[in-house]
Amino acid sequence: MIVDVETLKEQLRVDFEDDDDVIERKIAAAQDHVERYLGFRIEDEFGGEGQDDIPPALIEAVCQLVGHWYQNRETVIVGVNAQEMPMGVADILREYRNWSW
Repeated sequence: MIVDVETLKEQLRVDFEDDDDVIERKIAAAQDHVERYLGFRIEDEFGGEGQDDIPPALIEAVCQLVGHWYQNRETVIVGVNAQEMPMGVADILREYRNWSW
């Protein structure tokens, strides 16, 4: 995975270990979601020998997605007006997406 639990705990401002398993599951799910959107496995394209480093924007996309899923653990939020933030996950990923068919 391109993000570890400790990095995500820093992002989430979590300083206890009770949710480590939950966070780890969400990291795996978020990276899977990101890779399916992109059309390639991140670690196949970046970070290996002779490859560019993993772009910080892709790491941030995984972190943002995990943060959202961690804070909103249900599929529906009631009584809240929400808007997607500019330069959110989809905007970040669009720049790296493999658009070939």
